[in-house]
Amino acid sequence: MADTLNLRDVANECFTCTDPQRKCDLTAQAFAALSEGRLSVPDAEAPPLPIEAPGRPDKPKLVPPRDVPQRGLGSIEGRAALVHAVAHIEFNAINLAWDAVLRFAGMPKEYYCDWASVAADEARHFDMLSNRLAELGHAYGDFDAHNGLWEMAVKTSDSCLARMALVPRVLEARGLDVTPGMIARLRNVGDDATAEILEIILREEVVHVAAGSRWFRWCCEREQLEPGETFRELLRDRLVGPLRGPFNLDARRAAGFDEDELDLLTSAV
Repeated sequence: MADTLNLRDVANECFTCTDPQRKCDLTAQAFAALSEGRLSVPDAEAPPLPIEAPGRPDKPKLVPPRDVPQRGLGSIEGRAALVHAVAHIEFNAINLAWDAVLRFAGMPKEYYCDWASVAADEARHFDMLSNRLAELGHAYGDFDAHNGLWEMAVKTSDSCLARMALVPRVLEARGLDVTPGMIARLRNVGDDATAEILEIILREEVVHVAAGSRWFRWCCEREQLEPGETFRELLRDRLVGPLRGPFNLDARRAAGFDEDELDLLTSAV
């Protein structure tokens, strides 16, 4: 890692790194340094850095979501494809967390600490899934993947408020809804090892979505906007296609959704 005491420089090094394992190692080192007080956070006057696409390896090949094949879990290949899909989400989530640090200036110190912590969790998740892929005879990059998470990052690059609403609270929160079903299906086919990894990820993703909820409401207060109506407007104006249920209401409550927001989600299905 570069010899620096500035979180944003270190975050940029993590963000632009193209090697997945090194990105994870750099991310863990960055969060450890921040936790130990060896990194300063951006002050309110610090301008955002010019940000391009995140660093990523040549593989996996990125294709439209409809072109990512669906495989059953009855075979090792099918289970490996599922692990790969989740690993790809976690890899993107590392970049998204660092992008949240880099792109949005003038936020409180706690905001930058939250997203550095999220980046470290996502890197650890990616490591666990990569190890599981190896046990199944595969590696990250062996299957095609899509780029939906990063595409939404680009669409919300103009607004921290929109980013907090639509990436953690919509796209990443989808994991709260679908992961319990994946865990049950994996246990039904005897893949307890993968199921246990997903249980860890599910617990920790509640905390990540809660960070999105917390900073979405902070941004609304700063801009003197009512959160419920603002969330409704963002869903209407910036999402393509309807939200899909069912929703894990208990997990979403734990992640900071109020009852009006849950009613909005369920009525929109």
